Order: sequence, then structure tokens, then C-alpha cells
Amino acid sequence: MRRRDLIAAMGALPLALTGPVRAQPTERTRRVGYLTAATGSPEDEVGVQQTRTLVEALRQLGWVDGRNITIEHRFSGAGRERMRSNAKELVALNPDVIISFGGLQLQALLVETRTIPIVFTNVSDPVASGFIDNLAHPGRNVTGFGVNEAPLAGKWLELLKEIAPSTIRALVIRQAESRPQRVLSNAVAAAAAALGIAVTTAVAREASDYDREIAAFAREPSGGLVALSNPIMGLYYQQVHALAAQYRLPAVYSYPIYARTGGLISYGPDQVQLIQEVAGYADKILRGARPGDLPVQQPTRFLLVVNLKSAKALGLTVPPALLARADEVIE
Repeated sequence: MRRRDLIAAMGALPLALTGPVRAQPTERTRRVGYLTAATGSPEDEVGVQQTRTLVEALRQLGWVDGRNITIEHRFSGAGRERMRSNAKELVALNPDVIISFGGLQLQALLVETRTIPIVFTNVSDPVASGFIDNLAHPGRNVTGFGVNEAPLAGKWLELLKEIAPSTIRALVIRQAESRPQRVLSNAVAAAAAALGIAVTTAVAREASDYDREIAAFAREPSGGLVALSNPIMGLYYQQVHALAAQYRLPAVYSYPIYARTGGLISYGPDQVQLIQEVAGYADKILRGARPGDLPVQQPTRFLLVVNLKSAKALGLTVPPALLARADEVIE
């Protein structure tokens, strides 16, 4: 994607942050790497919002792209070969810090460097994955913000049952060859029995698997969808929304952006706050901190978002108690 197209797309979205900009450092221009599964396309609203929030968060901390930092954007999509190539390119540029979104992206970067500081987010279990030594003292050249969604599995099913009480079946589609996704789908299945929900687990290797699995599941009534977030889902979410509407499946999602873009309901980490914190760690490293000394943290703020327009299209009446608890209601 051309840089001017990205900037134009970012400008079309509302500002994620407000407030005064910190005094800008007067040192040399720094280089910041940025590796993500977003496509970089203006049509990829999730990726554009992610990128724009990061750029604005850095600006609030005094780091302005084109002035005292140069941000090297690398958009990989869901393609692993492209991701590995992008990781190699970024490391070859020898940036002062690399910001990485996702476990596969972090893994690709660590194949290329064990010295350049890396700040990550959207990694489910960085210790079990071997990325860090421990949460309090990650060591090495890596730190960041993990996102352990497994404890939310029961909450997703509770919300699905609350907004669509007739739900007795749920489809969970996880990304193939992903240990964190397998752990997450198992957590959903384990929480389902207490709610009287039978879980069907399917595996996706590419976008077309969502079409096939959702169509097959929807042949029986009283079903719902638990849409796990992963690189494929992140690029295909609009089609997943369309499939849920087509087959009249109530769906629950993990990140607020999915409910804001047409999904029925979401509960999960506040991505804007998470990206702010990632930028904060990058700022500390640019000012001299060592990544291994910065503890890996978990999200502290979770948002419940309900889309009334999508509920109406499915013929659902959202309980007043659920609306009262919602952090955001899309009308």
C-alpha cells in the first residue's frame, strides 16, 4: 500500500486520542518498525484504526512520524510467507524499536533478531510460547502486553445466551495450527455445559472455510456463533458479519471493533487503551529503557458493545439489563 493512501485512510477515521502533545525529543530521528497482520488497505477498517491509533498515541508522547521518528509500516495480511519477508525487511533496517501485533508476527521477528527491542501485543501466552522468560522480568529483547482471552470464554457464552435465549448450539471457528486458538476453543467448550449449550468446533485455514463451516452449522436451528479473533477473522470480519446475518446466527465477538462494524455483540479488551500502552512502552525504550526490564502486562479495561441495528435485523430484543451494562450501544 502506498504511504499517501494509508495517511488518507487514517484521516477519514475519528481521532482515538485527545490531549496535549508532550514535548518532542530533540535528538536524532529514530526509526520505529511496525509489523501487523492488517492489510494496509483503506478498506481494512480494523487495520486502519489500529494504525491510526498507534500513530496518534506516539504523537501524544512527542514522537511525530516524519519529524523525529520514521515509522516503517509492514502489513502482512494473513500470509505467513509475506509476514516472514516483512520481518526480515524490518530487522535489516535496524530500527530503534519494533512494534509487533500478534504472536505469529513476534515469532517471525525473533527468528531474525535477538537484540533489537520489540514491543508486542495480541499475544495469548508469551511465556508458554517461549517469547519471554517470565511476565515480571521478560529478559531478552522483548516486552509488551499479552491478551489471555481464555477466562472470557464463559462470559461470551453467557452474553450469547442472554441476547438470544433460544441458543442451545454454538459454533466456534479457530485458526488452524495455532496453539492459543486451540486453548481458547477448548475453554469455550468447557464453559458451555453449564449453560446448556452444545459446542461445535471447526478449523479454518483460509477465508473460504468460514463460508463452508457456517453454512453447514446453520442447517440446524437454535445456533449461535463465537467468533474468535485471529488473522483470518481480522481480514474477513465483514464477510463473517454477512454470513451471520444471512443464516440468522447471533454472534459474539472478542474485540469492540467487530460490534462497531456490524457484529451483534462483543466483549473484550479495549484495543485503544492497549495500543496506547504499547506506544508508552515504545516511548520508554526510545528514551533509554531496556525491554527486558519492563514487565509484560495484561489488559486492564474490557468493553461490552451491543449493536442494536444487528439485533433488530436478527429479530432479537436486547434485554434492558444488558443495555444498562453495555459500555457502548450502536444504534
